[in-house]
Amino acid sequence: MTKPREVVIIGGVAGGMSAATRLRRLDEHARITVLERSGHVSFANCGLPYHVGGVIEDREALLLQTPASLRERFDLDVRVSHEAVRIDRERRVVVSRDLTTGTEREHPYDALVLSPGARPVRPPIPGIGRALTLRDIEDTDALVAATAGARSATVIGGGFIGIELAENLVRRGLRVTVVEATDQVMAPLDPEMVTPVHDRLREHGVHLRLGVSVAEIGADTVTLSDGSTAPAELVVAAVGVRPETALAEAAGLEIGPAGGIAVDPTLRTSDPAIWAVGDAVEKRDGLTHEAVLVPLANTANLQGRMVADLICGRPARLRDVNGTAIVGVFGLQVATTGWNEKRLRAAGRPYRAIHVHPNAHAGYYPGAEQMALKLLVDPVTDAILGAQGVGTDGVDKRIDVISTAMAGGLTASELAGLELAYAPQFGSAKDPVNMLGYLAENLADGVTRTVQWHELADRMAAGAVLLDVRTPAEHAAAPIPGSVLVELDTLRDRLDEIPPGPVIVHCGVGLRAHTAARLLAQHGFDVANLDGGHRTWQAGVRATARTHGRTRVEPGLRAAG
Repeated sequence: MTKPREVVIIGGVAGGMSAATRLRRLDEHARITVLERSGHVSFANCGLPYHVGGVIEDREALLLQTPASLRERFDLDVRVSHEAVRIDRERRVVVSRDLTTGTEREHPYDALVLSPGARPVRPPIPGIGRALTLRDIEDTDALVAATAGARSATVIGGGFIGIELAENLVRRGLRVTVVEATDQVMAPLDPEMVTPVHDRLREHGVHLRLGVSVAEIGADTVTLSDGSTAPAELVVAAVGVRPETALAEAAGLEIGPAGGIAVDPTLRTSDPAIWAVGDAVEKRDGLTHEAVLVPLANTANLQGRMVADLICGRPARLRDVNGTAIVGVFGLQVATTGWNEKRLRAAGRPYRAIHVHPNAHAGYYPGAEQMALKLLVDPVTDAILGAQGVGTDGVDKRIDVISTAMAGGLTASELAGLELAYAPQFGSAKDPVNMLGYLAENLADGVTRTVQWHELADRMAAGAVLLDVRTPAEHAAAPIPGSVLVELDTLRDRLDEIPPGPVIVHCGVGLRAHTAARLLAQHGFDVANLDGGHRTWQAGVRATARTHGRTRVEPGLRAAG
């Protein structure tokens, strides 16, 4: 008989356990050993903040499998509280240490899978030893215990995990401060898209300290870089993660340019007998195909499944990643995929930006609320470069559709022709994704031209007329300084009132202005539409005109107020 394949997997949770269980389904006779440093090998790590907040009340609900259940169902030898301390590549042996007894043991392998994940970053701040992090069940237990009797908390970092923790600490009744060194939380969002997120956090009592960093952590406060303090009986460090590469580096495996374990398209490391998956490995960016770090659970699960196929000789190939992600913020859905405008601009890559503010479902059906969607498009190829969405309902499925379109190579204009499910309580006959496609098609065909919110002031300073086609009441309530009011329904009869020269039209969200722009263009005017209308302009100006409580006027925004 053929000798059973010996497989050792270092690390459980998403990538490691997906590899182990898929491998068993493909190879009943393999000897599969899983070494997990923590006390739990299979848990819902994305649910950890919600147990801290009491949303997921039962801690046991987070524990998906145990060593005993995995032994019974899959015949896996799962060893928790066992740390892999050394890889002997020449002998093909992993040395593990039982963290309970200190005993070391060798595990021979024919195939080795590394799934060590990523570790939270702990910045070198005086007093950082008091800060808690959130990676595993043990961290979760420590955080839950620390909330007992605490009245205040400071979260260092305004990324996805930091914002989730801030919300859940508020649910625990704590006064929460979020300290973020940049001018906004949630870096994947562009400034005009993050404004409603800032608003929602503040509405629920979260104190945002933006553009400052933590200089020192004291006994019950933190001191910030501007000399101010924030109450902090509890401190959480959520400034990001780094790939766990120490074991791989010690074994002489190649580390890539982004700082993760380097793997080829079949997830092999620089040693052909060793594969690696999950947050510890570098991925390939969906736009540039360059090495990037994208710590996402669905990617880790997919890679775990793939590596099992590859070990068993089945065909599989690594896909590039767009970094599709979503987070909830006090009832808001905040989602992204692909690149944002900031990144495109920094890379010097041409793009078109398209903003829409449609209802999540048909406006005549009760409960319809507006969302904000932003699409970024290559102006030459019409390829979709990225998208962002913020709203209380329906954002998730729109970003998922766009991410799927990107994976399938659809152009932005082709979004217009997608056949999407419609009933009034779920969507509209013209779905928000279709609307993005219509706009992309109009821009690609030259039917319309647009001006972005951050370009408006400079265009007006150069002599362009800003024409407001909303109603007089809308204009009076929220005018853009310097704009001229000519209501859309009277525009045909008042063309002689429009001053000569370039014209930029705007309305609330861009739809009426598009109608006005088409009318004016056919009467010989040099006209463009303010993309996303007053709503996008206002969000952008608010985002860039204030930083942690001090007004700061950005270049190009003065004329716009």
